[in-house]
Amino acid sequence: MLSNILKIGAEGRHVILVEDIVDTGLTLKALIDELSTCAESVKVVALLNKKSRRTVDVQPDYCAFECPDEFVVGYGMDFNEQYRSLPYIGVLRPQVYGAPDD
Repeated sequence: MLSNILKIGAEGRHVILVEDIVDTGLTLKALIDELSTCAESVKVVALLNKKSRRTVDVQPDYCAFECPDEFVVGYGMDFNEQYRSLPYIGVLRPQVYGAPDD
């Protein structure tokens, strides 16, 4: 999965993965599993942790905020290339992304 160049760069090192949001955890788990074969250690730092959406057993080692099961945008997170440059994290209304109203 990871290129050999990346794995060689991580060999024997302590690696910190920095995530904006941990959602299902699928990509993060794959990265951790792959890097763990060559790195001395692998730790995860996340701005947001959305536990309710997790489909695999993976947790960030350090997390700034727990995130409810809402569609969040801003601070680099977007919806269809919009809202990425917001200087804050906001919740997108369901009618914007097509989710049924509660």
